[in-house]
Parts: sequence; structure tokens; C-alpha cells
Amino acid sequence: MMLKVAVVPARDVPIRIVATVLVFLTLLLVLSGLSNAVFANAPETSWRSRVPRIFIDVARMVLIILGLAVISRYIWGSNVKGVFTAVGVSSVVIGLMLQHSVGQIVSGLFMLFEQPFRMGDWLDTAAARGRVVEVNWRAVHIESSTGVQITPNSVLAGTSFTNLSRLATSHTTITSTFSASDAPDQVCATLTQIATNLPQRGDDIEPSTVPIGDHKYRTTIGLKSPGDDDAVQATFRRWIWYAARREKLHLDGVGDDYSTPKRIAAALDEAAAPGLRLSQADQQALAPYSRLLRYGTGELIQAPGEIPKTITVMVAGHAQLAVPLGDGSIAAVRSLDKGALLGVAAFTHQANLAYAHALDEVTLLQIEHDEIQRLLSDRPALSREFGRLIDERRTEVQAARKAAGKSNGAKVIRDTAVTVDAPTSAAPGFDSA
Repeated sequence: MMLKVAVVPARDVPIRIVATVLVFLTLLLVLSGLSNAVFANAPETSWRSRVPRIFIDVARMVLIILGLAVISRYIWGSNVKGVFTAVGVSSVVIGLMLQHSVGQIVSGLFMLFEQPFRMGDWLDTAAARGRVVEVNWRAVHIESSTGVQITPNSVLAGTSFTNLSRLATSHTTITSTFSASDAPDQVCATLTQIATNLPQRGDDIEPSTVPIGDHKYRTTIGLKSPGDDDAVQATFRRWIWYAARREKLHLDGVGDDYSTPKRIAAALDEAAAPGLRLSQADQQALAPYSRLLRYGTGELIQAPGEIPKTITVMVAGHAQLAVPLGDGSIAAVRSLDKGALLGVAAFTHQANLAYAHALDEVTLLQIEHDEIQRLLSDRPALSREFGRLIDERRTEVQAARKAAGKSNGAKVIRDTAVTVDAPTSAAPGFDSA
């Protein structure tokens, strides 16, 4: 048997096939082992981690082609010189025909070797602003708010762009236009306050607003992530529409025409009269000292620690009362709807105990404190009722804090602008905060 095996000609086709398979499998095994050993577990700071996957694939393909050439030459006895000559000439012809596409591939390879961005990074390019979701030989796919933007590698390699993920701090700037009659300091203070209350803003940069000429103002807002840019801009622009009208400013040159005598009279009759027990004469007396205000969804209506100077009655919409906890979180107390009162602590000149956020668009009737105080001075029973409500609200706040502290399962709002269901609902007429 050994003699028979020894005399088998090495040039037999079955022997060549077996040798080809063995050599090819050995080549693949060696290449895979080298790739895993050198690049798979490379440290983040080493040059090996910066080598793009495309380069590794190209090198593997070249080595496989060379291996096949060696197999053809030494196992099958082929003349590979002619093949390489033909391939070289063909490559020149194909390269001239496809020089634009090849140029994109080469540009992409060099750009990826430099590695100015990685998968998941946020880029700001001339064509799009978004997150890198795919990188291939020809193009980079950037997911933006308008869809996936496919940018050729040669375009990115030939222009400048910003990698937002590598900035020390992420921020966005928003430009707003007001009327020439609006006081610049008041405009800056209003815009900065709205920016401070944004739930998506980052803590690394304090919001600021500066006038930039031509009645325009630029607000700078820090971001938790570059991906929050669109949400921050949308919420900010929505909230300043309401805030400008509350502060009697003229955003884009337009003032507030909502708080009309007719609407105020209707709000006094439908929302304020049942809870405050107002007669028709009382309503007429309070009308000149009343004003309608509107808040957008998620806006902060009041904050704990503030001493209210006015009494407000909810005319439309829903609000959420919540109290701050020791760990910085917020615990829900109750929801408020039409007829509920805010700012009743003004009667005792005490600070608010709870946050109030708008769950949807909220309309409030604001009444000057002195006028309500004058009204209550002639009605001791109503004054005692308000005192009882203030004590009741304080008890509810303490109970909410105690419940949140004892139970990890208590319903807690981590973000002060997130809408949650309240544990109890406000009764119409005599609810306060």
C-alpha cells in the first residue's frame, strides 16, 4: 500500500485539487488568525485600532489573489506572468474608464485611514447635519432630520466638516428677531430664562443671549448630545412664542392681542367666579386688574421658592403639580384643570412649595393680588377657606415627599418637563399651589 501511494504521480488532477484546497484553506486560516491577533482586540489608543476595516479587507483580498497566483504557478503549472500582464493592462484601461468612481474609493480610503469620525458620530457637513449610520467604500450615510443623506467620500475628503461628537461641549445657537421698541435687556432676560428651563439642555454651558444688531438676538444653549439639537430648537422656538406675548414683547414684530376685555370677562365668569364666589359686580371690578396668559406644552408655570405676586386661575388646559426631592428628582402631587388656583401662597407672603408644568397649552387668568385681598377682606369665610387650602396643599406636598422617599416604586419625574399621570386630581374651584 505504501508503495502504491508513493508512486501516485504528483501531477494527477485529484492530487492537485486536494493540494489546492489544503493550501487555500491554510491561507484563509492564517489570514483570519493574523487579523484577529493584530486588529480584533487592539487597544483604543493604538494605531491598530485606527486602521479602517476596509483597509483590512483590501489587504486580505490582495493576499488571497497572490495566494491563488502561487497556487496556479506551483501546483497547476500555469504561466501567471501573462495573466499579470493582462490584468495590469486591463486595470489601466478600467481605471481610465472609471477614474471618477475609483477616485471616490481612494479618497474614501485615505479619509477613513485618517479616521476623522467613527460610526455613531454626529457630523455637520455642507449637505447635512446628523449621525453617521454607515460608511462604505464609496460614500458615508448620514441620518438627519430630513432622512438619510448619502455623501460621497470624495466630497467629504475635499471639504471641511465638523465632528460634533468630538467637541468638548455641544451647543446650539438660535437667532430670534424682535421689534425695535422692545428693551434689549428684557428680551435677553426672557430668552435666557426660557433656555434655562429647557429639559434637553446640557449643564456644561450656561444659556446666554446677546443682541447681534438689526433687532436680532442670538441665544446659546448647551446640549446633552448633538442629537438633541433639533428638539432643543423646536421647543425653544415654541416656548418663546408664548413667553414673548406674556412679557408684552414683539417676536418677529408681532404683539399679543389675545387678552381682550371680552375674553377676560368670559374667563372671570366661567373659571374664576365659581371658585372665588364672584358676583357680577365683583367680576366687573376685577376685570381692569386681570390679564390672560398662555403657556406652551411642557413650560414651567411656577417654581418652588418663588413668592407669587398675583393670583392665577386656570381657564383652559391641564397642569401638573410636582415637588422637588432631596436627590434632585421631582415627585408628582396632582394635576390641575379649569378653575384651579395657582399662587394662593401670595395671601400669606410665602414661597411656592411646588413646580407647576403645563401638560398641554394652558390659559391662565392673572389677577392682581391687592384686588383679590381687598375682595377677601369683606368675606371672612372665604379667607378662612383659602387658609385651609394652603394648609392642605402643604400637607399634600409633605406626603408626596415622604411617599417618594420611602418607596423606590413611587412615581418620580426625572425630567421636570415630562408629562405624568398625577396620583390625585384637583377638585374644581379650590385647588392651589
